[in-house]
Amino acid sequence: MPASNQQPADTMTLRSPISSIATLRAFPFRVGIALLALLLCTVSFAADEPGSPINPVRPNFAGSWEKDFARSDKWEAELQRTIDELNRDMQRGGTDAGDYSMSGSRRRAGNIIANARLAELISRQTIMRITQTGGEVRIERQGDAALICSTANNVDDTFKSVHGTEYCGWDRQQLVFEIMLAEGVIIEHRFSLDTDGQTISMLTSVYDRNSTPFNLITFFNRYEAPPEGYNCVQTLSRGQVCSAADPQP
Repeated sequence: MPASNQQPADTMTLRSPISSIATLRAFPFRVGIALLALLLCTVSFAADEPGSPINPVRPNFAGSWEKDFARSDKWEAELQRTIDELNRDMQRGGTDAGDYSMSGSRRRAGNIIANARLAELISRQTIMRITQTGGEVRIERQGDAALICSTANNVDDTFKSVHGTEYCGWDRQQLVFEIMLAEGVIIEHRFSLDTDGQTISMLTSVYDRNSTPFNLITFFNRYEAPPEGYNCVQTLSRGQVCSAADPQP
């Protein structure tokens, strides 16, 4: 994992299966239908009884949340900043110094660009709905599988498939989801709740052992969800736009 601002995790618990995100990284331009086909995959498990109280040692993420475009990172700007750092590292290391050779720098730049495209792809959600009980937290996102994790101090366990390994857990007050793809790529989401409970930050990191981590921070503000029968979309220029949902046949 990236070394910045991390504390030792106290528990890691599996709650959802891995999706074929490796395909998206290998073909970054095929993002339309592939996003739905490859990410809408999850396993259901027994939920807590209704009314189960919130675990007092965990922050309460429950609520409806909309993206704050003004505060959230712009992936193109973050990509340029990361490439600039790579160039500065190359200048300090010299053009003939191992990993800082021209060919090595090009490979690193290519990996960073692939990581950036994947981070942007999996961070496009503008609306989140989070439910939380004494036993689990469930993060529902538009167009993606729900992220689900236990709120208890359980023994470590992992889920493995041909695609890789996935687990979740708590790093003090941060909720962490990590996907380790079979090809060596790691995708990490870190959710943090601010002190007044009105804003969530989601730090998405994409990296492998041979590439510089690409980090993207997205902020979400609490809002009142629309009533049943309405569909709402958060837009950059007009804010939240709602319309009546089509009646079901």
